[in-house]
Amino acid sequence: MGELVVGIDIGTTKICTIVGEVREDDTYIVGVGVEPAQGMKKGMVTDVNALSQSISASVHKAERSGYRIGRAFVSVAASHVQSTNSTGMTGAPGNRPIDMGDLVQALEAARAIPIPHGREILHIIPRRYNLDGQQGVRNPIGMHGYRLELEAHIITAASASLENLEKAIERAGVFVDRFILNPLASGDVVLTPTEREAGVMVVDIGGGTTDIAIFIEGTVWHTGVIGIGGHHVSNDIAHVLNLPYELAEAVKLEFGHADPRAVQPLEMFPVQPFGEEHISQVKRSDLVDIINARVSEIFELVQTEVKRSGYEGLLPAGVVLTGGASLLPGMKAVANRVLQMPARVAQPEAISGMAEPLRSPAYSTAVGLLRLGLIMDVEDSRRANVRKGVVALRRRKPPAASARRSAVFFGALSRPRMSDLAYFALSIRTEAPQARPATPGFAFVFLTSDIQ
Repeated sequence: MGELVVGIDIGTTKICTIVGEVREDDTYIVGVGVEPAQGMKKGMVTDVNALSQSISASVHKAERSGYRIGRAFVSVAASHVQSTNSTGMTGAPGNRPIDMGDLVQALEAARAIPIPHGREILHIIPRRYNLDGQQGVRNPIGMHGYRLELEAHIITAASASLENLEKAIERAGVFVDRFILNPLASGDVVLTPTEREAGVMVVDIGGGTTDIAIFIEGTVWHTGVIGIGGHHVSNDIAHVLNLPYELAEAVKLEFGHADPRAVQPLEMFPVQPFGEEHISQVKRSDLVDIINARVSEIFELVQTEVKRSGYEGLLPAGVVLTGGASLLPGMKAVANRVLQMPARVAQPEAISGMAEPLRSPAYSTAVGLLRLGLIMDVEDSRRANVRKGVVALRRRKPPAASARRSAVFFGALSRPRMSDLAYFALSIRTEAPQARPATPGFAFVFLTSDIQ
């Protein structure tokens, strides 16, 4: 049996657990469990016990493959997530080539920024290096110089929110290996190297949040989270048409469209509103107007985030939409109109053993967690000697929860995809049980009926 990697995507509407096994430098998906999410709203925990039960159900479904899950890489997407950019500088010895230790020193200088009480660093992603005034250095290792600067993107999160999420996961019997921001995971499996290099934005539209990541020169330059998603579209339909939420969701999926130009003005569909004994006929154009108003608002907020980042005009590859809500017909057209840039809807790149239902934008984050988790685990073992001096200083006492939750991406080291931005992922974690087979040699069961 090869090494196992597990990703758990915890969204507002669903929990998806994916188990992958590494076999001869390839990864095979060997187990999947999908469960409706309870106890979550806009990416925030509202009921730890309810969420824990949902996670446990998802994990147990994935464990029907014959593997027990002990640890996992877990997604994060909520409005408490914030980001900033920082620059760190260190003296580089000109008498020898720059090595990994020099990069660590520059990173430590970059991360030495004031962090408000109650917040912690979730990710540090190097954007590029400057060496003796030479800007835009991708990989300074092996070069000579005297002044090394690192431009880094730093993502922070509310410690209490992470604690609540971690508590729910641990109550389900799973150790959190690392938290990973949603668009970093989804971006890894929906973007092409050419898009990352040219300048592109990932917009991952889930049930409760819309998550943004801007990639320029092969790495992440900006991230953001908007507290609106597909759930709000369904809620608008329920409110305006006076429908139960479940019926509004069904109406959206069957008759919904985000682009008013795509429907006939006299087209009708039947519904039964609250308090009505008989079926009513509703114009589909009225439904589409409701949807279009909320979807347009989402993309207007995305546009505001792009302007706030300062990278407007640096995204020739446009926007790549993913996430479950991106499946709504007409999303591409509205994104193109509001953002005034090329747009496409993307599904995750295939992994061996990946059933057809997983080849959907709704599962981009879960698949991305699996791939990033694999890269991090492999590089953890390869870098044991490099990390020893840095980690030893921090392991004189038991690492705090925030230490084992965070991840530093030593990125853009001549590699263009996000999986490889984790090439030198430096993180600190406590020991945890590996996912292990419940019964050796037990044939896995792929529960495609659980994937909607």
